[in-house]
Amino acid sequence: MLPVTAFFAAILGLMYVALSVFVIKGRVKHQVGLGDGGHSDMQRRIRAHANFAEYVPFALILLALNEMRSLPQWALMLLGFTLLLGRVLHAYSLTRAEVTSGKIMFRQIGMASTFAVLIILSLLLLA
Repeated sequence: MLPVTAFFAAILGLMYVALSVFVIKGRVKHQVGLGDGGHSDMQRRIRAHANFAEYVPFALILLALNEMRSLPQWALMLLGFTLLLGRVLHAYSLTRAEVTSGKIMFRQIGMASTFAVLIILSLLLLA
């Protein structure tokens, strides 16, 4: 078993469900069955969910491979928490914050954190 990867997969899995429910609630609110119906609120909800789905599975695979290669637990935890924080900040910026220049910082930090984790985990596998 890969306990560190399992821990982060469980937490991120719950976050994925929360983002899915957020999209569903938006669909009910705006009466939109498919797409965003021209509502910027729906577009942000959908993109927060999709962006999560685009990055998290690959990051978890890289985390698992590094755990299988016996990367120290402290390093795995640090990278896992950085990924989690990045995904929370990114989702928050798209779903809860007003879309203003001041709030875009959360989205930028979220993506930078996600990219950093992906790059570090990838480079560690090449070492």
